[in-house]
Parts: sequence; C-alpha cells; structure tokens
Amino acid sequence: MRLSLASIHVYPIKSLGGFQVDAAQLTDRGLEHDRRWMLVDTNGCFISQREIPVMACLHCSPLSNGSRVTDVRDGTSIDLPWTMDRGDTHRVKVWDDDMSAIAAGTEIGSWFSKKLGLDATLVFMPEMTERKVDPRYAEGLTSFSDGFPYLIVSQTSLVDLNERMAVKERVGMDRFRPNIVIAGGNAYQEDEWKSIVIGDVPFELVKPCARCMITTTDQRTGSRGKEPLRTLALYRKSSGAEGAVKVDFAMNAVGPPRGSIHVGDMVQVLAGH
Repeated sequence: MRLSLASIHVYPIKSLGGFQVDAAQLTDRGLEHDRRWMLVDTNGCFISQREIPVMACLHCSPLSNGSRVTDVRDGTSIDLPWTMDRGDTHRVKVWDDDMSAIAAGTEIGSWFSKKLGLDATLVFMPEMTERKVDPRYAEGLTSFSDGFPYLIVSQTSLVDLNERMAVKERVGMDRFRPNIVIAGGNAYQEDEWKSIVIGDVPFELVKPCARCMITTTDQRTGSRGKEPLRTLALYRKSSGAEGAVKVDFAMNAVGPPRGSIHVGDMVQVLAGH
C-alpha cells in the first residue's frame, strides 16, 4: 500500500479560508503561519464559522511577506503581515484556554467588523504565548487551533463519504479544514494510525476530530445545509465526554518542533491502535 502526502493546507486566521502550499516548515505549535491570527469579540472570546458562517467567504492567500484576506463576495481585500511583535496586549480565549495576544490596529479591526456585522478585533499569537494541548492526549503546544496543531485525513475517506451521500452535490476537503491530506490506502485508515512518518518527519495521531456545523457550510457562499453531517451521523458516531454523541472525521495530531514536509513525500505507518 503506497501512501504519500497529497496536499498541505495553511489557515493564517482561525476559521477563515486557507490556502495550499507545496512545502511547509514545522514550528513548535504547528505549520508555519497556521492559525497565528484570530478574530475575537468584545469579551476576547474567539469567533468562528460555527456562529458566523459568513466567515467562510473571507479567504486568505499568501504574499511574500504576509497574507491577503479577500472577501469572495465582492473582491475587496486587506493585507496582513505574517507576524506582529508590538501593539496592545489582550487576554483572549479559545474554548477553556485563556492566553495573551497582540491586537492589530483599529483600521484592520474595523474592516473585519464590517465584513462580519459585529464588533471584532484581530489578534496575533506572539512567540511568548505558549498554549498547551490537552495533556490527556499529548504533550506540546498549539496555536489558535481548536485544540491540536495538526489535522490529518485521507483522500479516500472523503471519497467514501461523498459516495455515501444521497444528494448529487459533493463536498470538498475545504469543509473539513485539514492541514495534511494523505493519498492512497483505504477510507478512514487514519482512525487506526498511532504513529506515521511523512518524509522524515514523525507525527503522532492522538484523537479523532469531532465535527461541527462548519462542515455543512459552503466555503465560498457561507450558506449552510445538512450535509455532510447528516450522512456522517449514519456511520461515524461515537461517544464523547460524559456520554455525549459526536461524529468523527479526520485525526488530530502532534509533531516535532521543527522539520519540513513536501507534497509527494512518502508516508510510512509506524504503529496502529
């Protein structure tokens, strides 16, 4: 069974559209530039497509020294640097994690506020801010991701899902916001992986990813339907914390603090569950 790295995805701003790269550097908290920016409300709590589906219409693309955020509805855009090392410090929250972040200027915040229809501030995670992953599953740091620095899935899993759906419309991989997509092998093979090596970089797959309504959101229009959650619920249910029912697709993972991966790299499975 030949497995290879099919695509690499980077999302500079949490919950906005990302972009593909042919190669990526690893950092101590995920792929370089991945989810180091985040939009927060007036209470410092993160804003996501779960509550604001129109965020799906804001897509990031790479520039030489940063990224450009474009509203695909009207083509307007704003440019951001990759990093920010000065500015007002805010306390922000991602789920139960509270941390320090640097706020971008009011002009940038106003642009996003108008696009989203609410009072929003764009913040950056500096190097001094260290957010730990859930110690029940792994050790290490992550950025403003939901909980872990990497999300890994197989192309064959998406193919199988689309074949099971009763509707003619097919969903794209962008609905699931992975960082690493694997080519070859069997559908949902990642469920059974514990350790893999991509090129010469090891990754530990630590926890299934419970999916939410973001997967039902069209990533160009922001419109929301019932698929693919309706179909996934037919065969991908599991029990979560305190017996809560969840629907899994893809695996959360951790990796080393440095290294590089490239599209086409061979993938070796070292251990399974």
